[in-house]
Amino acid sequence: MHEPSRGHPPTRRRVRGGALLGADGGPSLPGRAAEDLGHALWYIATWHGQWLVLLSFSAAAWKCAARDAWIGWDFRHAYDRLHLIANNSRLLILPEHHYPNLASRVLAGCERRLAADWRARFGYPLLLLETLVDPRYFHGTLYHAANWRYVGNTRGFRRTRAGYSRAPQAAKRVFVRPLHVHAQARLSRPILDPQYRHGAPKIMLSADQMVSLSDCFADIPDPRRGQGRRHPLPTVWPSPQAPSCAGCVATKPLACGRRT
Repeated sequence: MHEPSRGHPPTRRRVRGGALLGADGGPSLPGRAAEDLGHALWYIATWHGQWLVLLSFSAAAWKCAARDAWIGWDFRHAYDRLHLIANNSRLLILPEHHYPNLASRVLAGCERRLAADWRARFGYPLLLLETLVDPRYFHGTLYHAANWRYVGNTRGFRRTRAGYSRAPQAAKRVFVRPLHVHAQARLSRPILDPQYRHGAPKIMLSADQMVSLSDCFADIPDPRRGQGRRHPLPTVWPSPQAPSCAGCVATKPLACGRRT
């Protein structure tokens, strides 16, 4: 099993000419271009110098209700934990190398090394793999054979440059594969373990919730004396609370959060 560079030209050209997430050597299918958005790793399974299987793992789907329901996420959890999930966005068995159990064996080999490779390349671990299979072309038999879990279907909306498609298209089957025995529990904890945090803390509130934050303090009696009431209490108190809601626990991040 070899890991080519992210921009490996032969790998991309070969995937463009083959099937997307296909194990039957089918024709080229409509869909995304071979370039993956965000972080991505490509793998090539070889035998005596010949390419057998091409795979890529890239950033997780931005929104996937079936996956989120299985994990136990609401929208606040998802946005600062998506980096712990990778999407098996490409899997191509070259037509001349269709052997029994080849695909599931190669996929299992990737699963064993992917978490370490991902941490070495991007600086943080993975807990879960996902993939989306278009039932118009494939049934996901490979993923069933490799002990992936089917968790439901997407709604069929496709992400575009402008956001999402206006009308639903073909719903895809969603499969997940934990890379840790407690992956589901760790992803769904109210507070994420420090070892899995990456980047700056994020606060995910809707616009209405942000506007109403000061209302939480409206009924609290103001303990200040008259000369200390330059600013209303509902305006003053949310200032230190907002960074805390974003996950800041130390003094310096709290100060940075108040300035921003």
